[in-house]
Amino acid sequence: MSLPTPTLHTTRLRLRPFDDADAGDLFALHSNAHVLRYWDAPPWTDRGRSDGFITACRRMAEEGTGARLAVDRVSDGAFIGWCGLTRWNPDYRSASLGYCYGEAAWGHGYATEAARALLRWAFDTLDLNRVQAETDTRNVASARVLEKLGFVREGTLREDCVVNGDVSDSWVYGLLRREWPHPMNAEPDIPSAGQSWR
Repeated sequence: MSLPTPTLHTTRLRLRPFDDADAGDLFALHSNAHVLRYWDAPPWTDRGRSDGFITACRRMAEEGTGARLAVDRVSDGAFIGWCGLTRWNPDYRSASLGYCYGEAAWGHGYATEAARALLRWAFDTLDLNRVQAETDTRNVASARVLEKLGFVREGTLREDCVVNGDVSDSWVYGLLRREWPHPMNAEPDIPSAGQSWR
């Protein structure tokens, strides 16, 4: 069963399917060691990874396992990052949230704004009961984004990632349908320090 990737609009952002022309911006994002310092994999060094990522996004839509969207700023059309829902399970009515944004986008509330739009679409269209997210315990800004969206910290995965010899723990967050919309999601967007997710 396919899952067409939507195009979503917020006051400041446009969330859309990835295009081949995004490869350069995507590589710049995922090759930045500072952006990916809390990621669960090393920064990219091969430009071909961008093409593989975009192909995987299309395959995800074709196979109906999720939706990953590029995020553009409306004011100037600039690509600022991406967010997505993966591991969609229609039987369990569950999926996992992920996102990654460039440094220039941090501190403006874009991560919260984009995720809020994606979650609205997901709860309405996919009839989800649960969305899960994980973030490195050192990534306080990403944890703040999730908590603004109404996610509840449910536990810690101890030493679950090893990247270039660096061992790290992850927090597990969950958001249930009965908790959505969270009161914060009815208020205007408030700038936050959204960073890369993991």
